[in-house]
Amino acid sequence: MVGIIMGSISDLKVMQGAVDILKKFDVQYEIEIVSAHRTPQKMVEYASNADNRGIKAIIAGAGGAAHLPGMVASCTILPVIGVPVKSSNSIDGWDSILSILQMPNGVPVATVALNASMNAGLLAIQIISGFDTDIKKKLYAYKEELKEKVSDMNLELNSAK
Repeated sequence: MVGIIMGSISDLKVMQGAVDILKKFDVQYEIEIVSAHRTPQKMVEYASNADNRGIKAIIAGAGGAAHLPGMVASCTILPVIGVPVKSSNSIDGWDSILSILQMPNGVPVATVALNASMNAGLLAIQIISGFDTDIKKKLYAYKEELKEKVSDMNLELNSAK
């Protein structure tokens, strides 16, 4: 199971990409609003107990100062994938990106591109695939789908010449 958390309901539009890709791969997930600044005790409790609840990876989306992924990573041994969110109080998303990316040694957070929660979901799936052969097979099939899409684009491109 994958935990998806975000600092605010306004982040859901961005985080929906992670939900959608996890559904495509039939990976169980839970989703919750956990604010590092407004509910710090809840954040610590969520991160500290995630492993005991069967969570295998946590995807944490945050905008602005974007402390959620790093603070969650400091409270768990699970892999944490940070999704920088371009929010209304953001400086073109750079504040979020740098807040998540610049973690100190000893507290790693994987970071995907701005608003790229689908990639965060795929990374969580890839982590889980190391321990689940069914997921691994689905990932191989997904990669083949990507190759076919590129092949189809080349056919379209060449027919337009």
